Amino acid sequence: MSESEIEMIVAMIRPEKLGAVKKALAEIGAPSLTVTNVSGRGSQPAKKGQWRGEEYTVDLHQKVKIECVVAEIPADDVIDAISDAANTGEKGDGKIFVLPVSDAVQIRTGKRGPEAV
Repeated sequence: MSESEIEMIVAMIRPEKLGAVKKALAEIGAPSLTVTNVSGRGSQPAKKGQWRGEEYTVDLHQKVKIECVVAEIPADDVIDAISDAANTGEKGDGKIFVLPVSDAVQIRTGKRGPEAV
């Protein structure tokens, strides 16, 4: 656990697990998140195929990147919620990273720090 009051949890998960992860985060009181469609490569094996007689390799897999910034909700609770909801037990389930956030500013109100989250 970091010493920062504000933490960003970044998770790369399977696209089909997004609904379950959103529900799990809402259940622990962490409904705010940013979602981006990304592609990447990790321990999930590359797939080979053929199209019109040509062989090709797909080594970048489609994933969803979730970013969730928390101040009052423990990062460990967010990690557990994402892990439980995104886990299939197969390679390619994804990764979770936790980063300290030095500051946050709410544009509308000007609030800073944990109050802005």
